[in-house]
Amino acid sequence: MLLETYQAKGLLTVTLVNGQTSEAGVYAYRGDLVLKEGTLREGSTTDRKPPEALFIHSALLIENDKIKFVNGLLPTLDLLPVFVEKYKDDIAPDCNALVYVENIDKGMQVELEGVTYKLIPFKEGLVWNELLEELYIEKSELKNQSPENKVTIAYTAAKSYQPKTPLLSFSEAQENTIVVVKKAAVGAI
Repeated sequence: MLLETYQAKGLLTVTLVNGQTSEAGVYAYRGDLVLKEGTLREGSTTDRKPPEALFIHSALLIENDKIKFVNGLLPTLDLLPVFVEKYKDDIAPDCNALVYVENIDKGMQVELEGVTYKLIPFKEGLVWNELLEELYIEKSELKNQSPENKVTIAYTAAKSYQPKTPLLSFSEAQENTIVVVKKAAVGAI
């Protein structure tokens, strides 16, 4: 199973959901997905430092060991080809991909390896809640559903999601990136 393979390779972190949906052979995952592993610690062949890049708060739906739905947050647009390169053998040709990106200020779409990625600007909030709002999924639709089936509901809604955003080449999309300025947070003293 694909998620078990990812788990064994250390590609799944901060896991919130990892299991089979009510449909046989369909699995859901929510958590962080590793894009760039950390380097090996000195003298070790297995112990790694923390990941260098993550697909944050990702949601995946996997059927027949292929990723049919992907959602999550990329801090920068240049991590999208990293995701595609690392996972392209596992991405279904008809994958629905809704990706939040911090360093874009307008929605756009790009096609990489035959899959169209719908890119959505991200300012703040929780990625999952932003996705539910973007897809017009009411909280009542999720009530009494298992965490895995909630990902299925998002996937079903994503299949009909057609934003009126331009389809750009990746290089054109890169020309539309912005510099993200984060506010300093103040914690307890």
